[in-house]
Amino acid sequence: MSAGGTVEPGPPGAAAAPSPAPAPARVFRPFSAEDEGQQPTEIESLCMNCYRDGVTRLLLTTIPFFREVIVSSFSCEHCGWNNTEVQSAGRIQDQGVRYTLTVRAAEDMNREVVKTDSATTRIPELDFEIPAFSQKGALTTVEGLISRAISGLEQDQPTRRANEEAIAERLDEFIVKLKELKQVASPFTLIIDDPSGNSFVENPHAPQKDDALVITHYNRTLQQEEMLGLQAEAPEEKPQEEDLRNEVLQFNTNCPECNAPAQTNMKLVQIPHFKEVIIMATNCEYCGHRTNEVKSGGAVEPLGTRITLRITDPSDMTRDLLKIMEGKMKAHFIMNDPAGNSYLQNVYAPEDDPEMKVERYKRTFDQNEELGLNDMKTEGYETGLAPR
Repeated sequence: MSAGGTVEPGPPGAAAAPSPAPAPARVFRPFSAEDEGQQPTEIESLCMNCYRDGVTRLLLTTIPFFREVIVSSFSCEHCGWNNTEVQSAGRIQDQGVRYTLTVRAAEDMNREVVKTDSATTRIPELDFEIPAFSQKGALTTVEGLISRAISGLEQDQPTRRANEEAIAERLDEFIVKLKELKQVASPFTLIIDDPSGNSFVENPHAPQKDDALVITHYNRTLQQEEMLGLQAEAPEEKPQEEDLRNEVLQFNTNCPECNAPAQTNMKLVQIPHFKEVIIMATNCEYCGHRTNEVKSGGAVEPLGTRITLRITDPSDMTRDLLKIMEGKMKAHFIMNDPAGNSYLQNVYAPEDDPEMKVERYKRTFDQNEELGLNDMKTEGYETGLAPR
């Protein structure tokens, strides 16, 4: 540039180099106290304590080796009420997470902790637990987590000392134990269990493994899905089938003897190692006629059944069928059923009966004719093309 302010021409063919485009500002910047450019956003909002105007400050930040979070803080200059909480900037994770930290030294008390409102905090050595949704989410440290629990227990102690002195004394003793944990006189365990998967405990050795910290991912239960407000897929409900085995059904009919109105009782019975049968009984109050009938609960079997029983002992006469003699002489009892729906009790069931022989055979044309099976057409009805 000349003294007069004119721009001197450059060499022929030379072009001015374009200035680099400014990098877009990051919305979520790494969490650091030394970053002066990381300033919270202030929003005027209503105080829910005095209903006057307060200020809400929002800070969008990134936790190293974790994810983006939103830290919000509200304060009211009129009544002094304030509130701080942290929320995950992402979605609910596919799995829940459980952090198990063994606190051995004072350095462990400074570990960074992100605890969402859906997380449960436990210290097994003291049998102490902070249930889920009993506190707002927080971005704090292990020491700050314990201090927050102490503040919550001390908050109503003056009222308890006035009304429930014994309970207040026991809480005072427990608060002393919590304060002793902050000195790390002896190791203790801190467990943060979050079904949403959005809580976090810092690993100061990252990306190396931390021997004091165990991270477990797990599948949520149906109750945890409902607690988080997720629309879990409800298991398919099978249609309830009416169980008729324990009921005696009654229907009106006519007596086969005098044709007077009568009532027939029907019961469905499951015979072990056989099938379901229907027992029907009719009793006529006018003529006293009674009938009993047993019908198969299923269709005609593909094969007929021939059952041969050798009666060799009086105990054979107690089988579920009928009595034909006293059992003092050996005999063969043969029952032939082309429909395949007859039954003779096997007293050795489920093992084979050495005295009984069961044969399955193909029915003859005459047997099918007697059962009415020869004229049955079971093919082609669904398409209207019955065989001709």
